[in-house]
Amino acid sequence: MKVWRRLIKMAAASLKGSVYLLPYSEDHLEALHWLTGEVASLGGEAAFAKVERIETMGDEEIVSLFQAQRENGYAPIAAALEALEVQLSSLEQQQDPKGLERVKGTFQKLLKDYLAIQGIDFFHSPKGSGLQERLERFEERFTKLTAQPQVERPKLTGPKSKEDYQGRAWMTRKNPFVDRMASAWLIRRFIDPKARFEFLEKDQVSAEVPTAVSFDVPGGDFSHQQDQCTFEVLLEAFGLRGKVLRKMAEVVHDLDLKDGKFANPQASGVETILLGIRRTAKDDREALEEGIKTFERLHAALSK
Repeated sequence: MKVWRRLIKMAAASLKGSVYLLPYSEDHLEALHWLTGEVASLGGEAAFAKVERIETMGDEEIVSLFQAQRENGYAPIAAALEALEVQLSSLEQQQDPKGLERVKGTFQKLLKDYLAIQGIDFFHSPKGSGLQERLERFEERFTKLTAQPQVERPKLTGPKSKEDYQGRAWMTRKNPFVDRMASAWLIRRFIDPKARFEFLEKDQVSAEVPTAVSFDVPGGDFSHQQDQCTFEVLLEAFGLRGKVLRKMAEVVHDLDLKDGKFANPQASGVETILLGIRRTAKDDREALEEGIKTFERLHAALSK
């Protein structure tokens, strides 16, 4: 039972008896090495092999085994989402903040469950894709319903040209954390690959360094505006677009402004890693560089 539970958690498909299938990957290879060793240590026998094909099955049959399992996992989420859609339709006719808060909590749980199954949906089940579209439509609908009227945001004088910001020093406050780390990553990744970062001394004003660009500094060149964090301001100023950057902006916004605007489920994990960096880095420069590496990895993960 212990081995069976492990295989199910890995999303292995049952072929027959005690024979299970997994798509090849380095992670699966390592997991099976450990699992077969554990079986042997318990006095049992286990073996695994990498195969190019199965003589008695075509590729479509193999894929259908995995997709059937994933569809069984998606089904209860789809049913719960349908009930939530009905509930939201009812709330659209009322003024019930508590009801909307309950819907939000339920939706976040459904989204978390969906992402867990999506992570093991090796062959992109059509039902999974359809469910993702429904979840996105629900989120958009809920956001519009709960949106607060915004004061019109002053427009940045721009758009800014990347060419005007090459070879500049970027100044920010000491003790870098979420917004400054993420903004530094964005600057180096999309604006100036050779950007260098400096920290303002206590009581120093950014304007005292005329050739530098200041960010995440009160009154600086790029800083918070209305309900936007510096990362979001930079995206807008330089016309940077894309689904991955939007998701990253949600994480940075939720962690920096703590207003729960996006309730991005990945935010807490990112914050934990950044706290670890802040507590172990020997100085601000090392903390900033490690933060840049963390956001580069987040970008890579979301891009996949």
